[in-house]
Amino acid sequence: MSKMFSRNVAGATEALNKLNIAICGAGGIGSNLAVMLVRSGIKKLTIIDFDTVELSNLNRQHYFLKDIGKPKVVALKEVLESISQAQIESIEAKITGENAKEILKNFDVICEAFDNAEQKAMLANFVLANLDSVLIASSGMSGLSGEMKVRKVSEKFYVCGDETSDMKDGVMSPRVNICAGMMANLVLNLALQRVKRSVRER
Repeated sequence: MSKMFSRNVAGATEALNKLNIAICGAGGIGSNLAVMLVRSGIKKLTIIDFDTVELSNLNRQHYFLKDIGKPKVVALKEVLESISQAQIESIEAKITGENAKEILKNFDVICEAFDNAEQKAMLANFVLANLDSVLIASSGMSGLSGEMKVRKVSEKFYVCGDETSDMKDGVMSPRVNICAGMMANLVLNLALQRVKRSVRER
């Protein structure tokens, strides 16, 4: 498999695999983000979702007609394992205030990829108040215009998207993929920064 990643940025894949990463939500952001991380060479990834694939998902989510009706974590695991030999842990569950501590323990990076604003807020509040994990959140990628950006809120919290648009503007593959790509690129940069910092501290 090493030949598959021979054109990667030097050190990026090795750095990526020093992080334990979870993706919360396997919809438009989560499914495309997972594909990008697997194509970047990640060896182990955890995906968490409770929903099933619907026909209306296929305009932006990384699923296929054959996946309709399947749990998203099952379908996405099949997609990811068809790309590389990464170990994919799939958890079919809805993250709540009651189960978040058990599900999200021991992750270096948690990527929030929910659609629902209340669930986004719940996850952000829980992670920032209770865990040492870095949280990368998605916010606003609907419509066809508006600046997409990565905003560093703190050392442990980043937000990707336009932070203003909502679902009423419609969601399509290009902007969803841009946001997912920003999140994936940020994961890789954070991984490399962590390795460089570790070397300096020796």
